[in-house]
Amino acid sequence: MRGDIFQAIADPTRRAILDRLRDGEQPVKQLAEPFAMSLPAISQHLQILCEAGLVTQRRLGRQRIYQLNPEPLQQVKNWVSHYEQFWQAKLDNLGEYLEESCSES
Repeated sequence: MRGDIFQAIADPTRRAILDRLRDGEQPVKQLAEPFAMSLPAISQHLQILCEAGLVTQRRLGRQRIYQLNPEPLQQVKNWVSHYEQFWQAKLDNLGEYLEESCSES
């Protein structure tokens, strides 16, 4: 069973890890460098990302190398896309209001 993608990306540390992995695969020590937390804490975040299918890992000697798997993020994109029409309508209304306000001045 896969982990919940939305729960996995809800945490800012996990989102930052995903951002770092966009630059390519990295070992856990390299991923952990900018964070003020222990390696076991980073490993827990990576485990959640792996369970959600957002990150894969492989062994290289004694190191674990992590790589981004962006395909599951399509689920997030699909969900968010339902709100694009809502926000576009709001922006259109704001644009009309601003045009009316400026032309009355």
